[in-house]
Amino acid sequence: MVVGHFFKLKVAIFIIKQGRVRTKTVKKAARVIIEKYYTRLTFDFHTNKRICEEVAIIPSKKLRNKIAGFATHLMRRIQRGPVRGISIKLQEEERERRDNFVPEVSELAQEVIEVDSDTRDLLREMNVMDDITNLQVVQPIENFRGAIGGRQ
Repeated sequence: MVVGHFFKLKVAIFIIKQGRVRTKTVKKAARVIIEKYYTRLTFDFHTNKRICEEVAIIPSKKLRNKIAGFATHLMRRIQRGPVRGISIKLQEEERERRDNFVPEVSELAQEVIEVDSDTRDLLREMNVMDDITNLQVVQPIENFRGAIGGRQ
């Protein structure tokens, strides 16, 4: 009779947690709440959860939390820049102010305008050289990194 030895193998099991799919209902509700109540919302989920509860009639706690979570996510994205699908008055005013910006001193009103030879040739081809008299041609600065990857 043969007696076999069985070894218990310790195997590390990695559970991959998948992301959740947000439904159209959650996304649309969060966008509408942000557009109407942008000034009241914050970057904190728990505060936004209470605000969503006050301003909207949401049938379940689970749905309220999903909407508040996505609203918080969008608020953080709005902080970094404009978000597609949300038009906020503050965002539109900021964009309008940026578009209408007029510098106090024109770049052409300087005593000497430094350009490289390629820019000078471009201006010459556009027949603009006669209008600008204060051009000075300088050598471009080479951006030398050295070894591959830029480290030495």
